[in-house]
Amino acid sequence: MRLPVDEFTFWILFNVFVLAMLALDLGVFHRKKHIIKFHEALGWSILWISLAACFAVLVFFWHGRGAALEFTTGYLIELSLSVDNLFVFLLIFRYFRVPRADQHVVLFWGIVGALIMRGLFILAGVGLINRFHWVIYVFGSFLVYSGIKLFRAKDLEIEPEKNPVLRLVRRWIPVTDRYEGSKFFVRRQGLLATPLLAVLVVVETTDLLFAVDSIPAILAITRDAFIVYTSNVFAILGLRSMYFALAGMMEAFHYLHYGLAIVLIFIGAKMLVSHYYEVPTAIALGAVIGVLGFSILASLVFPQKKAEEP
Repeated sequence: MRLPVDEFTFWILFNVFVLAMLALDLGVFHRKKHIIKFHEALGWSILWISLAACFAVLVFFWHGRGAALEFTTGYLIELSLSVDNLFVFLLIFRYFRVPRADQHVVLFWGIVGALIMRGLFILAGVGLINRFHWVIYVFGSFLVYSGIKLFRAKDLEIEPEKNPVLRLVRRWIPVTDRYEGSKFFVRRQGLLATPLLAVLVVVETTDLLFAVDSIPAILAITRDAFIVYTSNVFAILGLRSMYFALAGMMEAFHYLHYGLAIVLIFIGAKMLVSHYYEVPTAIALGAVIGVLGFSILASLVFPQKKAEEP
């Protein structure tokens, strides 16, 4: 059974759905500023994962088993990379001492910007691979390099003061010396930016760097722009609620980045050998689930020892 819907209509309906969910999120459910508790965040996380699962079923009836497997694999890869990115966002919020009640609005607009940037990246990436086949080897080599670099990484540090975009913003826009609630700009003898805008700039530019890894990774699974785009969107939309659900326990998954490194190396190798051997999507999905599951299990079985205070 196939759904009698053409791809153009599916693109329109999906983006209408995304816009509607964003409007409900900010305009209805989070209209009143409040600190998002664990149970609320967990509920939203379950909702987004459930919606992604339902969409996979729609893809199955629309394009068949192969496309549904590609969506599921791509979604899992994007979601796992996003979880690792959450730790960086946590460090950014700690560095700038962002009040917990204002973190939601930063992540909301950060996600809106990420959706736009990811869409442009996906169109460019798919276009390049379809036009120049050798680009797939460039992407594959980059993923292998990124995986090796992530595997060797130890302590994660952020240095926002070295961010060139943030420097440019501070040079051209006066910034207040304190937060002004959830506002990015205030008008006081002219237009002034608040420190919250600086945080948003750092979050957006950081996500841009993350996209350089994540987009080629899913392009190793499929070159169908719609599948790449929708799996990215679902992973990004669930990112905010997942942050608040996992904020207090992210440091517990200390082996996760090793699992992600292996996944990146595996996906990169898959791209490099694609001309000689096409790894079945089901095997790729099983490998990703196995590696990530083992790294999470290892983190729980062998918890990280806390450094002794001098």
